[in-house]
Amino acid sequence: MANWQVGDSAEFTKTIGDEDIQRYAEITGDTNPVHLDEEYARTTRFGRRVAHGMLTAGFISTVLGTKLPGPGTIYLGQTLRFLAPVYPGDTITATVRIERYDEARGHMTLSTVCANGAGEPVMTGEAEVLYRP
Repeated sequence: MANWQVGDSAEFTKTIGDEDIQRYAEITGDTNPVHLDEEYARTTRFGRRVAHGMLTAGFISTVLGTKLPGPGTIYLGQTLRFLAPVYPGDTITATVRIERYDEARGHMTLSTVCANGAGEPVMTGEAEVLYRP
């Protein structure tokens, strides 16, 4: 079995560009104008375009599938709480931390946080995964 311990963590950082938002909208069909139309977005509570929340949440999956616990991870569930908007050009760091680990069953519960470049959380949650190397 892997040598993971409660408290271990890993992260992934990416700057969200206009092309990322456009491609996410094309792939998912989520063409809400708050993401794509600057003129419309100026009339919203955000005052400008925002990235899709689930685009940002996808960075958590990146950490789980590539770093902690890594390849072979099976995602069982995820809770999310959106705390602040993410704007085009924001650099987001997704961090996961092992909170509980049952090595015999291969079950992990991990805290998940996405933070902007200022270190302010924009999303928090908890992931449940199975991992058997």
